[in-house]
Amino acid sequence: MKAAKRREEILSLIGNAETPIPANVLAEKFAVSRQVIVQDVAILRANGYDVTATNRGYVLNAKIQASRVFKCRHSFDEIVDEGVLIIEAGGKVEDIFVNHRVYGRISARLDLINRTHVEELYRSLVSGASKPLMSVTDGYHYHTVSADSDEVLDKIEEILRARGFLIEI
Repeated sequence: MKAAKRREEILSLIGNAETPIPANVLAEKFAVSRQVIVQDVAILRANGYDVTATNRGYVLNAKIQASRVFKCRHSFDEIVDEGVLIIEAGGKVEDIFVNHRVYGRISARLDLINRTHVEELYRSLVSGASKPLMSVTDGYHYHTVSADSDEVLDKIEEILRARGFLIEI
């Protein structure tokens, strides 16, 4: 087994375990030395994973999330498409903001993590109670998107670009 695959499996095991998993148990499972497991955990930590070594074994805490701002433009009717594309690719839409020429930066927290949240947002905008922020800037707007890794954000960027939603900054 390649080292990268072993580290993925270590993350999965300790992330899904209800109790800490000792290094010697992981070493036995992967047929490597305890020292190899210790090195793997050091590499995982260097890559942003919050792995804690307790006296009973390893525990995976929250993983450090990556985030990126995307400048987008699309029609009102494509709001759901944009949100769903981001979420299905593994992202969370943290907020939306626009840079208004008179009022400056105007932002709103969104915290969209699933399709239902996106559809609820769209329904509230369709009801006419409020206009989307992008309407004051001719459709141009920014989203802060978070994900588990920069690789996921790269994928989201590619998807938004392919769909024609991404504006190059």
